[in-house]
Amino acid sequence: MLKRKKMTKFVQLFIVSVLLVTPLFSQAGITVTDSQGNKQLAQYAQRIVVLNWDLAEQILELGVTPVGMPDIAGYKEWVSKPGVPAEVQDIGTRVEPNYEKIAALKPDVIIFASPQADLQSKLERIAPVLFYQTFSASHDNAQAAIDNFLNLAGVVNRQELAEQKLKAMADKLGDLKQRLLLAYDGELPKVTTMRFASTTSVFLYGGNSMPEYALKQLGIKPALDLPVTQWGIVQKRISDLHTITDGTVLYFEPFDKKQALSRSRLWQSMPFVRGKRVNSVATSWSYGGAMSIQYIAEGITESLLALAAKSNEMSAN
Repeated sequence: MLKRKKMTKFVQLFIVSVLLVTPLFSQAGITVTDSQGNKQLAQYAQRIVVLNWDLAEQILELGVTPVGMPDIAGYKEWVSKPGVPAEVQDIGTRVEPNYEKIAALKPDVIIFASPQADLQSKLERIAPVLFYQTFSASHDNAQAAIDNFLNLAGVVNRQELAEQKLKAMADKLGDLKQRLLLAYDGELPKVTTMRFASTTSVFLYGGNSMPEYALKQLGIKPALDLPVTQWGIVQKRISDLHTITDGTVLYFEPFDKKQALSRSRLWQSMPFVRGKRVNSVATSWSYGGAMSIQYIAEGITESLLALAAKSNEMSAN
């Protein structure tokens, strides 16, 4: 009888201890990683406000719909993929978001990047914040985008999906490379990619840019050697492009001044224009997340395949 009472008391004490400890574990939440280190969240994020396009792209690619993001119309024009679901609310610009709109969405986390770094203290009054820096002259931007993709997957509990997508991208890049090698008989052209700033100046993508990283994965060398910069771009006058004597030039859409450019004697005098080694690339964001590497590579491949087909057609005639 005494033994049974002792056993009953032991069981009661065990149950009480479990009940006391369990809330401590539930309150601990989850540990996530951003560019500032490890942080604690109460749970996996569900209501997310994201303040930069590259991070919005990353979250959407993970199959999560943010409750708010900035300048959705601009995103649709310049980023394009992945698409933005209709229920996502526009919370203002990337540089000056609307704090009242953000607060009204009751986010459980706000995700921001370097363009919003000075807003961190204000954002922290609304909800927990996570900071991800993709673009810096002190690191490899493409690798940072991939690392951030994996870290963000940990925020929304989509780690397995992130790994699957990265593997699928690597396989896709390999397939694109083989298509180009076949089209160019194993001798791929040197390529410079750019965006038009105007009809007289351009932003060239060089070291540490997403387009140059995509070119490297396709086995393509740059037609111009450019320095490493934070965003991977160097602004030049169009007249400076005359040094691209035997390379190919690809420019990213959108660009709405093609007619004016076609009338420019300076543009028409460029060696790559006279040699018909210039083409546009379908809209993709060259300051994006991990999966933008694939979209850029796909656009570059289609553009180069079109040039190869035209060249073969001209040779046949």
